[in-house]
Amino acid sequence: MDPPLVSFAIQNTSSTWPTLRNARRLGISILGSEQATACRQLASKSGDRFEGLEIFENDLNALFIAGACLWLECEILNEVPAGDHAVVLLEVMSLREHPDQEPLVFHGSSFRRLHTEQIVN
Repeated sequence: MDPPLVSFAIQNTSSTWPTLRNARRLGISILGSEQATACRQLASKSGDRFEGLEIFENDLNALFIAGACLWLECEILNEVPAGDHAVVLLEVMSLREHPDQEPLVFHGSSFRRLHTEQIVN
């Protein structure tokens, strides 16, 4: 994929997005399977969402969460209105993989683990 892209949807009522959209770079942390509590905390609409979390900041001010399985350093490429949300398209400028961490998966209203099965040809 050239360029590598990721996207997410953000509510139009977000109080965080107006600040983030002006950032030079955004740090995207794909949380690890042991970070369900951190995920709920970060998704909260009140309190200090980063309290007690170990945060890393790079030289371009992108923030990353320790324990994540993947860090993506991104630039905003486009923002498209989509009803009560906006779809934000990001270009991945660099990444750092933490292969010892499995991703946190949210499906069917709960956190789950991926089951990997090796296929033999």
